[in-house]
Amino acid sequence: MTLTIAWIGKSKNPAIQSLTEDYLKRLRNYTAVEALVFKDEDALLKLCGLDGRGTKRRLVVLERLGKPLSSEELADFIGRHRERDSQPLVFAVGPADGFSDRLRRQADFCLSLGNMTIAHELARVVVLEQLYRAFTILKGHPYHLGH
Repeated sequence: MTLTIAWIGKSKNPAIQSLTEDYLKRLRNYTAVEALVFKDEDALLKLCGLDGRGTKRRLVVLERLGKPLSSEELADFIGRHRERDSQPLVFAVGPADGFSDRLRRQADFCLSLGNMTIAHELARVVVLEQLYRAFTILKGHPYHLGH
């Protein structure tokens, strides 16, 4: 399974960049993963083949109005995708003002990190940690139980 973490806009915060790299390194122990930065939604849609061209990828957008999942439910979501769908999976974090209605409608799934507002740069780190946690749950690694 190929996993892509995408976000709109570059981070200038070295702490965010460091944590992002740390969780990407951890995730690579479990799956092929790439991190991509986009300037706008159109570039993200193009990556996912939602512009009518290119290879189709499953798009999961992080959205406050999306469906909240527990860590175990996220692991189950990923496990089911891995077993049943060969398309690459993209988790996307939007810009500070969120995704447009158009992109949300085109997404395969809208995922919420909860009811609280989280800065988009911090949301990137949270989703990376939760993806890492999901893969440790799937592999039976004790990380999930110890944190």
